[in-house]
Amino acid sequence: MRRARRWLPGLLLVSPSIVAIGLFVYGLIFWNTRVALSGKHDEVSPYKFDKGKNFVDLWDQPSWPGAVRHALLFTAVFVLGALLLGAFLAFLMDKGIRGEASFRVIYLFPMAISFIASGVVWRWLMNPAPPERAVGLNQLFGKVHLGSLANDWWQNPDWGMAAMALPAVWQMSGYVMALYLAGFRSVPEELREAARVDGASEWKVYRYVVFPQLRPVTLSALIILGHISLKVFDLIMAIAGKQIITYVPAIATYVEVFDRHDPANGATIATYLLLAVALLVIPYLVWSVRAERTR
Repeated sequence: MRRARRWLPGLLLVSPSIVAIGLFVYGLIFWNTRVALSGKHDEVSPYKFDKGKNFVDLWDQPSWPGAVRHALLFTAVFVLGALLLGAFLAFLMDKGIRGEASFRVIYLFPMAISFIASGVVWRWLMNPAPPERAVGLNQLFGKVHLGSLANDWWQNPDWGMAAMALPAVWQMSGYVMALYLAGFRSVPEELREAARVDGASEWKVYRYVVFPQLRPVTLSALIILGHISLKVFDLIMAIAGKQIITYVPAIATYVEVFDRHDPANGATIATYLLLAVALLVIPYLVWSVRAERTR
């Protein structure tokens, strides 16, 4: 009874969370995997095991390779853009600019807006209408005599997904800025002063002293941005809808399940997304555990 008094209250406290996570996270992952490994390609077929045939057949669909390519392009532009812009903003904030608190609020405010709301605004900003009917950014470029910068944005067949990443970069760069700013402020001032005494310029102080200390911050931001980009859905739906030119795996899942009524294919795509996110998260967790053990 004495031992039970020690661990039983804590167990009772966390048991609702354990049950909820087990049911709504791992339980649903198990069910999704079961559907992905079945031949349920309509609403009346039984859940008959098909030996993973769906994972191979999916690549024969004309739209799937394009969806993967779009997702990779979106991920590359979004992650790199948010990291660079966030690090640059954090660098400016670290220099002690006047009104720093106000700028922090301004840069972080986009993160408080949902992707749906920002997508509606950016759909107007990136309207690909011709010059005579231009609105948003194209209209602005025309008025400031920079009409050569006007383009068809997300409707471009080659780089449309790069333009689609711009709203996501705008929305998440403030969050990355906060991560990097906390990292900058955690670097001891003694290290910076020692480098300056040794004759290092301000740029070399950041390059050889400060930025090497921020590798954990960069890795954390990379993991967070990477998994957001792989499963992006609401932003694309708000701007372009279910168009093939902006087709990504998350949109493909919605189309397969709700439009084509093919649960097996939809679950297969969802499983691919889960595996892609796991490739980012699991190495990070392993690295974090090893780092904690070495401390």
